[in-house]
Amino acid sequence: MFDAKQYFDDELSEHLSVANRVHEELGEDFARMLACWIETISKGGKIMLFGNGGSASDAQHIATELTVRYTKNRAPIAALALSTDTSALTAIGNDLGFDQLFSRQLGAVGRPGDLVVAISTSGRSANIIEALKEARQMGITATALGGRDGGAMVGLADPLIIAPSDTTARIQEMHIMILHMLCGALELELGLV
Repeated sequence: MFDAKQYFDDELSEHLSVANRVHEELGEDFARMLACWIETISKGGKIMLFGNGGSASDAQHIATELTVRYTKNRAPIAALALSTDTSALTAIGNDLGFDQLFSRQLGAVGRPGDLVVAISTSGRSANIIEALKEARQMGITATALGGRDGGAMVGLADPLIIAPSDTTARIQEMHIMILHMLCGALELELGLV
């Protein structure tokens, strides 16, 4: 018989274990990612986030935190999620192929001095990989958050923050926590709050 309390305990224990590893292992990667965000915004660039599924939702969530506010009212920070325009998504997917979903949008709105944040639990989605390649070719700083072993994003994104887990839910939980911390730290570093 299913034991809800045991399930709750097991899930939370796994979450805390992964969070402890993030705490122990990823501070330097976090600082490097934050430095990219600060440089981009300080020099008038924008942050473009993208991902598939739950990671698309995270991209939209964080773009909103940046353009509106994270903790307190302040000036807007230039950010957008490339997964929110259904007309562009369906036209690109239908006419050019799903692999071009984000790279095509980058070609239209990205500029040297901008920054991309790819979010992927596997690091193997073709549309993520194509977008990172496009960003690098365009002179856009290519960064990412991944999980597992980083997949094909290794070598294409720098920094690449890899949540130390093979469980999709735990990876996603670490991604949103890290992205929230990046928003808060960016506001503080730029003196916006």
